[in-house]
Amino acid sequence: MATRYRFRVEEFERAFRDVPRVELLRGEVYQMSPIGPKHAFMVARLDDLLHEALRGKAVVMAQNPLRIPPDSEPEPDLLVLVPPLDRYRDRHPEPPDVLLLIEVADTSLEFDREEKLPLYAEAGIPEVWLVNLKENLLEVYREPREGRYRSIRLLSPSEPATPLAFPEVSLPWAPSP
Repeated sequence: MATRYRFRVEEFERAFRDVPRVELLRGEVYQMSPIGPKHAFMVARLDDLLHEALRGKAVVMAQNPLRIPPDSEPEPDLLVLVPPLDRYRDRHPEPPDVLLLIEVADTSLEFDREEKLPLYAEAGIPEVWLVNLKENLLEVYREPREGRYRSIRLLSPSEPATPLAFPEVSLPWAPSP
């Protein structure tokens, strides 16, 4: 019989400090999928758009840990956080800091939907965007309650996205064909 180890956030941070591309979800350690060119491009594009649109309004972090005590530390593709940046000098962001979380998914689509979205909803993340590269859709999740999102909206590439926290901002999330 195999031995299974479960980690708390503090133990994970000590044991896996120098191990690249691993996440802690509900006490279990997962090796993340390799980043393909479409995924890398979309993260860079959205990072650029968000920095430009939210300068002075929010902090944007790409592929950094989000601490969800007691036993989760995923690394979302993008986090839009409560400013100022200095508040994260000595700690990773936690759910109350998050205004918008974005995951870009190709090979990880089912895993992101089935494992990460419920975790984010339970943590009270107010809005999650799942960029579905397989179907070229933006899945917008809002209203977290009881471990799931009550509002789900699908946006086509021609529809701009508006973050809940910034209703004055309209982002052309998909690149031009």
